[in-house]
Amino acid sequence: MNDLHAWLSEQHHGLRTFRIFQQKLDTLGRNDPAQRGLCRLLSNLVGGYVEAFDEAPLPVEIANDAYHRLLTLVASLDLRGDPNRRLADINRVATCELWQ
Repeated sequence: MNDLHAWLSEQHHGLRTFRIFQQKLDTLGRNDPAQRGLCRLLSNLVGGYVEAFDEAPLPVEIANDAYHRLLTLVASLDLRGDPNRRLADINRVATCELWQ
């Protein structure tokens, strides 16, 4: 996740960034099967946001907030943590909302 966080931290807060982030998650999930579940949850989280605003106006404030929530969430994940930490990360992603 460090590489994803570094990449994300250098991006704009627009929908295109979120779509590319999903592609990167798909690649990570394919290349690292141990992370597949977490990648799928993150991808679904991002996908819901993209679908909600695709073809619709995206207010700057919402875009900024969603981007910073995602950035903070990704920074908090520990892919090398013990099983309890990994489960806590998965549960946090599963209950996260990027907007609303």
